[in-house]
Amino acid sequence: MHGIRGRLAALLLAVSAVMAGTAAPAEAGQQGDRLAWTGTWATAASEHYEVSGMSEVTVRMPVHTSVGGSSVRIRLTNAYATDPVTIGHATVGLRNGGSAVARPYDLRFGGKRAVTIPAGGQAVSDPVGLAVPALADLVVSLHLPGQVTHITDHWWAQQTVYWTDYGAGDHAADTSGDAYTWTTTSWPFLSGVDVTAPRTGSVVALGDSITDGSYSTADTNQRWPDLLSARLNACLPGAGVLNAGITSNRITAGTETNPSALDRLDRDVLSQPGARTLILFEGINDLGGASAEQIIAGMKTIAHRAHQRGMRVVGATITPYKDFTWGGWSEETEARRQQVNAFVRASGKVFDDYADFDRAVRDPADPRRLGAAYDSGDHLHPNDAGMKAFADSIDLTTLGLGRGCS
Repeated sequence: MHGIRGRLAALLLAVSAVMAGTAAPAEAGQQGDRLAWTGTWATAASEHYEVSGMSEVTVRMPVHTSVGGSSVRIRLTNAYATDPVTIGHATVGLRNGGSAVARPYDLRFGGKRAVTIPAGGQAVSDPVGLAVPALADLVVSLHLPGQVTHITDHWWAQQTVYWTDYGAGDHAADTSGDAYTWTTTSWPFLSGVDVTAPRTGSVVALGDSITDGSYSTADTNQRWPDLLSARLNACLPGAGVLNAGITSNRITAGTETNPSALDRLDRDVLSQPGARTLILFEGINDLGGASAEQIIAGMKTIAHRAHQRGMRVVGATITPYKDFTWGGWSEETEARRQQVNAFVRASGKVFDDYADFDRAVRDPADPRRLGAAYDSGDHLHPNDAGMKAFADSIDLTTLGLGRGCS
């Protein structure tokens, strides 16, 4: 769920690869007998907007890793743009506080420093030999040399992103952050970061604003997938966790830049490198406009398609939201929620297992409400404690990633 952004105000309820010598992410090379490409961080493109006068600018984006690895590459997207975009110089390095980088490593695309991504296209960088720790902050910097007319991004990142002034030129290789004079809270063009890691695989969280981390504390990585990653890392260091949440996302319907969970399943889940398990936590945005039967049918289709790709699927129950600040709750929508949750809890033939997020955060005195200890204040989005309750409620053995976690 989101409120008012500078250029966009909305009232919402809960909310080909560029052929530059690399393969698409899901097919890119396994490295030796023990290592393979695994996603350590990801986000889902969720917005497209026009800009004017933007050229010779550099953007610097901190991202929080889940799994560590011995080399790294990045994935870029121009999914919703109507014009190509040129990346003149890209770097990656470990964060050194704020917008500073300890040592930026140059990235290349098919051996070339620059890459032009066509409208609707993607680009995957060549790997670079940077040892990436688990649960660390990487910084990806992109220099945009030409005239930029459209930006595809993930806009509610809960993360400060740093920009130079227009016309400032290439600062991707700077160790200092002094050139970065203004900030936003969205990730432009960046869709994923992969590392070479043991073949444990990754968990992909497909969800809406709650999974996106809305109303968790910004710049602290308190989204529930981040906290799940910390739990997994303690017992299974080779496991990645990827966040495919989009604010206001639905299972049964979508828009051009916020496609339904069904429509974006291939892009945001099935194509992720090393994806082994899907946690499906969607449906709250559907309750006001779709029947329980339609929501359940969508869940079944998502599970079936993931199973066809050999993935394990964990369903999550829909959380309570009575008295939600922006409205939308009714006895009718509550009945639908209960019907969907009953299906999730009893759907052994559809899901491999389930996570009872509803039970983890509901008010024992009134299960239709979010518990006060977990409420961010709008009675729908959990605070940091609620995010932790989600992560802690997941039985790690249900993820099917190995025997290290119990």
